[in-house]
Amino acid sequence: MTNFTRDFFIGLSNNKFLNEHARRWGFRFGADKFVAGTTIEDVIHTIRKLNMWGISCTIDNLGEFVSEKAEALKAKEQIIAILEAIYNENLDCHLSVKLTQLGLDIEQEFCVDNMREILDKARQYDVFVNIDMEDYAHYIQTLDVLKALRAKYDNVGTVIQSYLYRTEDDLEELKNVRLRLVKGAYKEREEIAYQTKEEIDREYILIAKKRLLGDAFTSLATHDHHIINELLHFIRENNISKDKFEFQMLYGFRREMQYDIAQKGYNFCTYIPFGNDWFGYFMRRLAERPQNMNLVMKDVFYSKDNQLKKEPIITGAVAFSLVMLWRARRKVRKEEVR
Repeated sequence: MTNFTRDFFIGLSNNKFLNEHARRWGFRFGADKFVAGTTIEDVIHTIRKLNMWGISCTIDNLGEFVSEKAEALKAKEQIIAILEAIYNENLDCHLSVKLTQLGLDIEQEFCVDNMREILDKARQYDVFVNIDMEDYAHYIQTLDVLKALRAKYDNVGTVIQSYLYRTEDDLEELKNVRLRLVKGAYKEREEIAYQTKEEIDREYILIAKKRLLGDAFTSLATHDHHIINELLHFIRENNISKDKFEFQMLYGFRREMQYDIAQKGYNFCTYIPFGNDWFGYFMRRLAERPQNMNLVMKDVFYSKDNQLKKEPIITGAVAFSLVMLWRARRKVRKEEVR
């Protein structure tokens, strides 16, 4: 049932029709719990609060799979405006970007030119820029773009995914690059990626320990307290400097744990997405953590005073699918109890 639930939400995240129409809906299905608003002003307010708790941030201006140059150029200008806000507001924050939002699917060199403009501004403001890793169809291109940019810029890094078979081999070439280590949020074929949680977790821990023993900075991005505890033990056992790594979690997830880790003196960073293109991101978060669907169901159908909403459901197809999935999960659980 877990794999079915994950595949269901990943399928929704890739649905172009739903992604496009979600821009007009505004936040639905509890997305505001995990996406920090739609404007730069919204996200600045959130960052300030987290900085007060000793937590740094990375901002993601949501959007991907852009097919028009005008849209990519608009995204570039928005990202530059974010950089200016980080500098002007003196925020403890860096930037996360997706290459497909900046034109990777249109023309690689066009995307590289957009990234160079962003990195010039980021270097001026002493801000690090992390290139998010997307699905495997863009994996090689992403590494190629990173390599081209690293020839001139040292304030850029990327993400490595523990569920890919090739990740360990790629680590050698990336040993001097600042990386974020994640498990992987896209559905990939058995030929290229591990499929079970046990395998993915094993690889995550293996890769994390290799990085911690190296020289480059690593963001350990996971919500799994078992993995975090094992890595903390490894860090203490090997006297690894706190300056070589940070823990990282997504905005809206395990907030008490985020505060606790930061209060214990470890570098901590919260990944903060914002913007109108929230649907694909939110569906992938449900794919990673299906138990959040209980919050979604309440948000879709009930008001804050726990009354059934009278207005029409915004998207009948999605709402109906959520109900059917919810009922299927309940049925499976009942059968397991029997």
